[in-house]
Amino acid sequence: MRITDAKVIVTSPGRNFVTLKITTSDGVTGIGDATLNGRELSVASYLRDHVCPLLIGRDPARIEDTWQYLYRGAYWRRGPVTMTAIAAVDTALWDIKGKVAGLPVYQLLGGRSRAGVTVYGHANGETIPEVLDEVARYVDLGYRAVRVQCGIPGLDATYGVSRDKMFYEPADANLPSEATWSTERYLRVVPELFAAVRDRFGYDLRILHDIHHRLTPIEAGGLGSRLEEYAPFWLEDPVPAELQDGFRLIRQHTTAPIAVGEVFNSIWDCEQLIREQLIDFIRATVVHAGGITHLRRIFDLAALHHVRTGSHGATDLSPACMSAALHLDIAVPNFGIQEYMRHTEATDEVFPHGYRFADGYLHPSEEPGLGVDIDEKLAARYPYEPAYLPVNRLTDGSMHNW
Repeated sequence: MRITDAKVIVTSPGRNFVTLKITTSDGVTGIGDATLNGRELSVASYLRDHVCPLLIGRDPARIEDTWQYLYRGAYWRRGPVTMTAIAAVDTALWDIKGKVAGLPVYQLLGGRSRAGVTVYGHANGETIPEVLDEVARYVDLGYRAVRVQCGIPGLDATYGVSRDKMFYEPADANLPSEATWSTERYLRVVPELFAAVRDRFGYDLRILHDIHHRLTPIEAGGLGSRLEEYAPFWLEDPVPAELQDGFRLIRQHTTAPIAVGEVFNSIWDCEQLIREQLIDFIRATVVHAGGITHLRRIFDLAALHHVRTGSHGATDLSPACMSAALHLDIAVPNFGIQEYMRHTEATDEVFPHGYRFADGYLHPSEEPGLGVDIDEKLAARYPYEPAYLPVNRLTDGSMHNW
């Protein structure tokens, strides 16, 4: 059996997705997510112009060899575009391998380590009372963990707060919109938010919060210290991760669990953080960290250092990525939690899938392979639409991390 076709499909059923579909000489197909939010066409071009021609004639069963071929053979290694493209190929090949074996992919990864995958939803609102109502809605849906984000008085827009509470999509304009940020105002509001959530819902509900790279290490350490009494499940992306020594400073000031990694694309981005136990959860994803093959390596390294998984699962990761993530989540021994932002009905129609949500857990498909497909005819009805992520400025006009 050989690869006979590799096709890149760009579609926008409510937001842009890039998908790679590989076909073998036996007619078996596999798909992989290749979406890079705000830079989708860069990956589409990288795949179409540079990777797909290399796949024709290769043995689809040689997943590890193909991964190494695309990684080592490019010479210009790593980076989000390259690793997202490699992830798409790798994921599609695992899909094919599962179909050929007649098994769901998680069985090829060692089988189940748990009954279901604990997920968290996103509760947000302009005010704290609005957030509390949204938390209640997620609890009613059966969620056991909820991320909480609220508006900051005096700011026109705040990260994580959306008009559509269930389908948050930050890439919202054909040129980047600009938001204004005030760390001082933010630091005043977040402890009030946590206190209100605990007062209404108690301590059995897991509460998460995303700082989104916006603080300095000492600011993050101070916030974590103030939130400890409310037992946060984690504080996500407290500071930009380029200077990883900064996480050591955070550790010196708080025991609040730290999660980071959704922008990481290789094991080398998180090796120090994991080895020195500077984080508690690694949030790297299948689509941005080189596929199932490479993400499993990251998770295995994390397991050696008491770091649990908590993969990114926003709406810009297609059902193909979510399905692949669930097969890893159900199998690895150090699973922590999985982010689950529901896709729109249109997206679910374009990407029919077999995974399901029940009682706070996601369950991977039991179909051979990943249990997800793409309806190409329906996808063609939704052409690409330029959409950028916002940018952030401080109140004095200085550029800041979004």
